[in-house]
Amino acid sequence: MNNEMNNLDFDLIKKYDRPGPRYTSYPTAPHFSEEFDKNKFFAEIESANNRTHSNDLSLYFHLPYCDTLCYFCGCNMIVSNNRSRIGTYVDYIEKEVGLLKKYISPERKVSQLHWGGGTPTHLKPDEIRELGEVIHRNFDFREDAEVSCEIDPRGMTEEHVIALKESGFNRVSMGVQDFDEKVQKAVNRIQPESITRQVVDWVRKHDFVSVNLDLMYGLPFQKVKTFEKTIDKIIDISPNRIAVFNYAHVPWLKKHMEMIKAEDLPAPETKLKLFKLSIDKFSEAGYVFIGMDHFAKPDDELTIALREKKLYRNFQGYSTRSGTDLHALGITGISQFGRIYSQNVKTEKEYYKLLDDETLPLFKGYYLNDDDVLRREVIMRIMCDFELDFTKIEKQFNIDFEEYFKWGLDNLKEMIDDGLVEIKNKKLVVNNTGRLLIRNVAMNFDGFIERKEDNTRYSRTV
Repeated sequence: MNNEMNNLDFDLIKKYDRPGPRYTSYPTAPHFSEEFDKNKFFAEIESANNRTHSNDLSLYFHLPYCDTLCYFCGCNMIVSNNRSRIGTYVDYIEKEVGLLKKYISPERKVSQLHWGGGTPTHLKPDEIRELGEVIHRNFDFREDAEVSCEIDPRGMTEEHVIALKESGFNRVSMGVQDFDEKVQKAVNRIQPESITRQVVDWVRKHDFVSVNLDLMYGLPFQKVKTFEKTIDKIIDISPNRIAVFNYAHVPWLKKHMEMIKAEDLPAPETKLKLFKLSIDKFSEAGYVFIGMDHFAKPDDELTIALREKKLYRNFQGYSTRSGTDLHALGITGISQFGRIYSQNVKTEKEYYKLLDDETLPLFKGYYLNDDDVLRREVIMRIMCDFELDFTKIEKQFNIDFEEYFKWGLDNLKEMIDDGLVEIKNKKLVVNNTGRLLIRNVAMNFDGFIERKEDNTRYSRTV
């Protein structure tokens, strides 16, 4: 990858810088509807329960509370230090666990659990233990289950780490963004390097199998020289996985982003240089570029899944546990299984009322038709494998690929002429530079874009 990146044509990359989905799902969340037939949600669960070989479960818990507001945050979060409010939410999410369990066969096992937010470690250690105990009492876990938690080192103690370990967690993911003090001040996230290192040391002391650190490029006042210092420090910390996210400035969606001044953001070309620097430095340090914004060590499960073409993508990004049925608990949580996407209600008040009525807190969703299922598979394989075998898709779905996707293949001719992708022997292959624009490639197979039915204001692809 490095040789090609050294000769990166910035003008070519900028040519394709346009709004587009991140494809953590297809169809994407803006297509979910409140008119969604909730009966289909329960029918799909029952269908999965009755299969001879039921899919494993992936459980996601949305714990939305944070101590302070980070101006770059695009998550569904609530700033609160009201311990009674947080305790009430934990009580209700435990109630949702008990209610969901009634619909899922006890024979099915959990192979993946993730706590996200917000800041799950804004819970006190005893609250972590309590919720962890409830989850394990209600669901059986596979011995090799991947159990991960997003953590914020600010305000964490070693007791938090011990509580996570006692609750079965074996992986953590931590946001760093940038160690530069000026950048941290501009985004209202003061997180000294020493605090990050301390928490990583605790995590390793207690034998967690994996540490992921998140960086972000495109933040105010970032420069190539200063960001390189952050990257060098991350390499020295040596996490198992690294994510380098593109900051999406979307104040029309997240009003608090107005606190970041547009004139303080790096120019598009500088953003590209920051990302190129990340790829170059992490590759030289031995990390494998997984795709889009993820890096992993050569022996990591993500790298192995990429090599074996078993990589998967869901609402948490790239994952190794394909084929699991994802059930999300907590406000705004999005579930994904069979032909179903469903999202929970957005406010605590609605959430509590529905659970008090012994009703799962479903708000809106989407039931995939045959065309959606086909396109989801095509986009998934492009996003995860960076290639697509037309013949396999034809056999799987009984179609003529070139005829079915004529619009998209015609659109791809420009990327082919620019040397970003190639098609030969009924196979699409994305080259290394094209991988930086994988969202653009996938958009050519999006039926909503083809039919001009998507007016969503997405973040930009570069």
